[in-house]
Amino acid sequence: MPSKPPRNRRTTEAYLNESFLRSRDARALRILSEYIEPEGRLSHYKVEDTIVFMGSARFVSRSDAEQLVAAAERGEGDTDTDADAETARVALEMSHYYEAARELARMVTEWSKQLSDESRRFVVCTGGGPGIMEAANRGASEAKGMNVGLTISLPVEEFDNSYITRELSFHFHYFFMRKFWFAYLAKAVIVFPGGFGTLDELFELLTLLQTHKIRKHLPVVLFGRQYWNDVVNFDALIRHGVISPEDVNIYHVTDSVEDAYQYLITQLSRYAEAERGARM
Repeated sequence: MPSKPPRNRRTTEAYLNESFLRSRDARALRILSEYIEPEGRLSHYKVEDTIVFMGSARFVSRSDAEQLVAAAERGEGDTDTDADAETARVALEMSHYYEAARELARMVTEWSKQLSDESRRFVVCTGGGPGIMEAANRGASEAKGMNVGLTISLPVEEFDNSYITRELSFHFHYFFMRKFWFAYLAKAVIVFPGGFGTLDELFELLTLLQTHKIRKHLPVVLFGRQYWNDVVNFDALIRHGVISPEDVNIYHVTDSVEDAYQYLITQLSRYAEAERGARM
């Protein structure tokens, strides 16, 4: 009896099997890929460390806010005139944070570009979205510096902003892997007013610093004294005995771009450069 000819059956390798890669069984591979792929790309572009900007995705630039005010005054909004006028007023008031982030990112980028180093030092890094994130990426871009965007996948049409350096635009599925990359390369963090996401990121960093899980010197700037005094009562935390009085030394509060800049440059020059020299 003649033997049957072999079947020409082509199977898909596991690493090319999309249904497997998206399955629960492959979760560890997806998590690992969000470590390995960014590490390789950051290394390729010689990004050694970062200055992280955090803050609300809802703030707009001064020019955009002024357009909202003008539209509300003309009665061109989608809701009632009073609501539109109030929304526009708040947008204009909060736009100074956008402009402050933009200016501070420009200043630190211009400073970092003056350092004589083959690698890229103190690169501006954000969550890649609109608002404060856009402002910081924009300021770095205006200083002609490469900058990083660590975007998270969200159910919205557009999230990442157009000012991120294309080669350094990362998209994450897992929030915890995104937060790892915020903390891992950071040599300084500037936190502008923001909502749940900003507060989550801030308090995780403060916890890591308080518990010495982050051992490097990591200056944290809270920008917007009135906002932070209104939103977080650190004195009450001390009074109730849930943090120590020295814990408030972890961060520096300011309303001034110039003060934030001088504080950051002093800290980075004193500690980050010294730590690097000790490693070499």
